[in-house]
Amino acid sequence: MNEEHGPLVDPRTLPDWLRPLARRSAEISPRDLGLPRAPCETDVRPAAVLILLGAEDTRSGPDVLLLRRADGLNSHPGQVAFPGGAVDADDTGPVGAALREAAEEVGVRSTGITPVATLPELHLAHSAFRVTPVIAHWHQPAPVQPVDPGETAAVARVPVVRLADPDNRFMVRFAGRTSPAFLVPGMLVWGFTGGLLSGLLDLAGWSRPWNRGDVRELDEAWRAAVATEDPGSER
Repeated sequence: MNEEHGPLVDPRTLPDWLRPLARRSAEISPRDLGLPRAPCETDVRPAAVLILLGAEDTRSGPDVLLLRRADGLNSHPGQVAFPGGAVDADDTGPVGAALREAAEEVGVRSTGITPVATLPELHLAHSAFRVTPVIAHWHQPAPVQPVDPGETAAVARVPVVRLADPDNRFMVRFAGRTSPAFLVPGMLVWGFTGGLLSGLLDLAGWSRPWNRGDVRELDEAWRAAVATEDPGSER
């Protein structure tokens, strides 16, 4: 298990809005993200996700790239996720895997991206993965879209200000457990991605007070997401 995490570049070289997040990445623990630490079992496979942050307009603040998985998939159909997947033998660790998966899933060009920091490994017990979140700065954004519609239904650059809006935040209950969730037009962000995104907002200082006592059943939350406008593929 990889014990090291933290900045990959000098935070002073980053935009003002990204510096606090990069600096604090070394201090955070899996518990701060509301997720368990990855175990050391040999049958747990390493994986990585790309938390890609950009800001085309500094007045409106940063945004984050999210995708919605295709409804026909056997695993987690229709769920919202960060680009990512298992670390292959040819990858240069979690950073290389995260960039490769983002290119394969939504056509992200790595030449316009600077990996900024890694967060501690997180354990997905139900899928036997230990996941390293990779934070990256999208300093040269380019159009993105699902590469394979059979795998990815939609891609969206979601403004952080929308995610931090208390009206778009609540808790989802599923199988006796609750987790943070976000309502985005056409997307319900919950589960692993919702928990990680919630911790990221706290870490970066972007969170606003919200009602954690607003607990909704998963079916109810899905209906609310479907009733809103579908973002389709966005730049």
